[in-house]
Amino acid sequence: MASKENYDESSIRVLKGLEPVRERPGMYTRTDNPLHIIQEVIDNAADEALAGFAKKISVSLNLDGSITVEDDGRGIPVGLHPEEKIPVVEIVFTQLHAGGKFDKKSGGAYAFSGGLHGVGVSVTNALSTQLEVVVTREGETHEIIFANGGEVKTPLHTVGTAPKRKSGTRVRVWPDAKYFDSAQIPLNELVHLLRSKAVLMPGVEVVLHIEKTGDTRKWRYEDGLKGYLTESLSDVELLIPLFAGEDYADQHHDTFANGEGAAWVVAWTTEGAIVRESYVNLIPTTNGGTHESGLREGLFSALKGFAELHSLLPKGIKLLPEDVFARASFILSAKVLDPQFQGQVKERLNSRDTVRLVSGFVKSAFELWLNSNVEHAKKLAEFAIKQAQARTNSAKKVEKRKGSGVAVLPGKLTDCESNDVTRTEVFLVEGDSAGGSAKMGRDKEFQAILPLRGKVLNAWEVEKDRLFANNEIHDISVAIGVDPHSATDNPDLSGLRYRRICILSDADVDGSHIQVLLLTLFFRHFPKLVENGFVYVAKPPLFRVDVSAQGKRPARKFYCLDEDELASVQEKLIHKENIKETAISISRFKGLGEMSAEQLWETTMNPDTRRLLRVAYGQMDGQETVAMFDMLMGKSESAQRRSWIEEKGNLAELDV
Repeated sequence: MASKENYDESSIRVLKGLEPVRERPGMYTRTDNPLHIIQEVIDNAADEALAGFAKKISVSLNLDGSITVEDDGRGIPVGLHPEEKIPVVEIVFTQLHAGGKFDKKSGGAYAFSGGLHGVGVSVTNALSTQLEVVVTREGETHEIIFANGGEVKTPLHTVGTAPKRKSGTRVRVWPDAKYFDSAQIPLNELVHLLRSKAVLMPGVEVVLHIEKTGDTRKWRYEDGLKGYLTESLSDVELLIPLFAGEDYADQHHDTFANGEGAAWVVAWTTEGAIVRESYVNLIPTTNGGTHESGLREGLFSALKGFAELHSLLPKGIKLLPEDVFARASFILSAKVLDPQFQGQVKERLNSRDTVRLVSGFVKSAFELWLNSNVEHAKKLAEFAIKQAQARTNSAKKVEKRKGSGVAVLPGKLTDCESNDVTRTEVFLVEGDSAGGSAKMGRDKEFQAILPLRGKVLNAWEVEKDRLFANNEIHDISVAIGVDPHSATDNPDLSGLRYRRICILSDADVDGSHIQVLLLTLFFRHFPKLVENGFVYVAKPPLFRVDVSAQGKRPARKFYCLDEDELASVQEKLIHKENIKETAISISRFKGLGEMSAEQLWETTMNPDTRRLLRVAYGQMDGQETVAMFDMLMGKSESAQRRSWIEEKGNLAELDV
């Protein structure tokens, strides 16, 4: 670390190899326990099965604390890489952003794979005290051993011969306990993960062996998703029979690549637990994402159309997606050529095109099912209508209860029509021009817009009783219906008018400053809103990519959050779809004001396609967080801020 007195060129440290993972493991994996780094190895084995080359995956929990994952796939290549001149298996486990999942041309080694960043098993290696790889292929068995966080302990060597037809990979991992809150693998989560892999790969056997107890569990589902959901809901009575289906694009599809699509099974119940699981290329997406949005949209559109066709909707009742989806259990497995995930842990899918991909296939299949099963369809429609009526009555009760004594709302607030506080949201928008686009592009039923003029006051050192001297802060407080308070207060949140308070600013330095000022305001004077998960940050895109029409395929557009996503889209268009660079136009948004209402809705406000991050407290305790804000936002702390920047400058990631 650089000292305050000596800050020069030698103070900048560039992290190489696997060092960035060991320095900041939380950026690459979950650190509560080692399951995710083992999952990376399991996912590689599952990708071999998904590609049709493996029929069995075995996982063993060994007595010495290690975990072994073995498959009968093709085996990781052991020859020298043509450019790096070192064994490919060594590259896979020692270099970030290296793997067989970037090659999408002509199907590639893994045309449909969860591996996107190419950092998976190299992260496993970096966070282990030892890792052993045994590869069988082409009549020989090879071994390589790593130790001390990824260093080669025993170089690749041949350990024997094997039958020509035998192939596969065995990886044994000793996780390094110092990187995790607990060194224990949560058995229930591991069992659920392995069972789901078997469900998503009909005919593939998945085995778990626990050496300590001698227990062995095996899963093999010939009936796939339908059998899994039926088993999960065995204790609950179904409202109507299961709706199951699958559909994938063929090579002549106008929009999507050959093989992209989804398989699904949906059940509706009136009571009991709800089961909802989604996957992308066999990767569990526990936080959902755009594929789940597509399923919801497809089911809703089809059922709404059926209800309207048969004149089932009562006057004054508007059917919403949540009315159809409220009691729906589902298992969804999507296949996406280039999935874009939120973060390396891949818990949420962000690929915008997947909404249209899944919703299109689901809607067509569900429309056919509804019109082929009219009695069941009417029963489901009536059930959804009852949900809508209950929701409408609940909203009316809320309005009646708080109808008197409400403060006069700010004149610049463009409010929403709904009074259902479980759905409503307000966008705090930087600037009047962006506010104008947001007003035109929003869904006026549940989205409100509050434009902010200029930068909000730095409220860190402002006393609560003086806050309302600032017009912007006054308007924010009145609009959301909650008074300023401290962390030790017990404020009345019953007047809260919006379920989501969304900060929407430009993707530039000034926008980031406004975002920080608003976050400071909420942390200091509205901490209970943050604590209860009501504050969000919207992430507008930085780039737009336009692709001219190609043969039967119409002109298309893509939005990219940052330069990494831009590079990924370019890679897909140029190298997978063989589109000429001259047919691709890239534009950069200078600010929200440059976006049309349609663009702002599609990229930043549409719940199905937007990037919206919930604000939550990090790993620091309360006192550490306050001390950090004091240093960053305190008016008399400029010297300390400068020292902090000098000391922490070496943590900046550099492009070298």
